[in-house]
Amino acid sequence: MIVGLGTGRTATRGIKALARRVKEERLDIRCVPTSEASERLGKELGLKIVDFSLLERIDYLFDGADEVDRELRMLKGAGGAMTRERIVAWASDKCVYMVDSSKIVPRLGTRNTLGVAIMMFGMAAARAEIRSLGLNGVWRRTIQGELFVTDNGNLILDVTLDDRNLEELAAALNDIPGVIDHGLFLGEADEILVDTGSAIDLYKREESQI
Repeated sequence: MIVGLGTGRTATRGIKALARRVKEERLDIRCVPTSEASERLGKELGLKIVDFSLLERIDYLFDGADEVDRELRMLKGAGGAMTRERIVAWASDKCVYMVDSSKIVPRLGTRNTLGVAIMMFGMAAARAEIRSLGLNGVWRRTIQGELFVTDNGNLILDVTLDDRNLEELAAALNDIPGVIDHGLFLGEADEILVDTGSAIDLYKREESQI
């Protein structure tokens, strides 16, 4: 089985749990990480990491999310790995996302900004076009004050989301040259596991909403 490894704190819990099962049950699992951080962790835990460029499909992806709304749409990108996360999700037969109950929001953008990954080449022009859409944002920086650079060598513009049609916004961002990706994951989730503290609730896209 080929498993996609998500990125972030919740995904880290999943990677550790998977590594324990692989060791205890001697599972034949190959893994595709969605970030360099997840790849390092997977290797440290003894998981078999494979080159995604040689694969056509992935069986199963588990990942986390920063926010989830009532329609199972998600906001991702706090870790800056949304480009690889989306590609792996697109290539996966089943995508499961894990969140705690605090991540369930009435509207995406309630607590987090929307990260937009942009090529350094033409970054000012892309930012100006995003501003013309009515989105104001700042370049993400590291703790040291330097520009945050993703694993793919892109910058991230963190913009504030207002109450607008998310599907139309995603399409508009996709049409801007220089925009590599963004944190609006509107249809990727097949299932979402919600940790309520006392139980794990399962929500499926084809069934009732959260």
